[in-house]
Amino acid sequence: MAVSIPSAQVDTIVVACEAGMGSSAMCVNALKKKLQLARLDVKVTHKPVRSVAADARVIVVHKGLAEVARRQAPGAVVIAFDHFLHDPVFDALVQALAAGNEIVEVV
Repeated sequence: MAVSIPSAQVDTIVVACEAGMGSSAMCVNALKKKLQLARLDVKVTHKPVRSVAADARVIVVHKGLAEVARRQAPGAVVIAFDHFLHDPVFDALVQALAAGNEIVEVV
């Protein structure tokens, strides 16, 4: 059974990465812009994957780090992507939030 969370319960998205620099920082900014354009009041934070809090609810992470994210926050919805920029999972996440749909894990 896939892990999911109602959109109404998503107030923060954690973008997790290996070390917190470079491409993932661009990913954070791009996601923030998409959320802002959709007029969604959702905070985006940026953390090294091994520093993600156990109570995180939604984690966006490169697919190579998805298992680490899942171990850090076993109850979180983990959304894994292939490409740091322009990956379709970012648009799908924003669209689901805007529509009030359930946010379902993508790994």
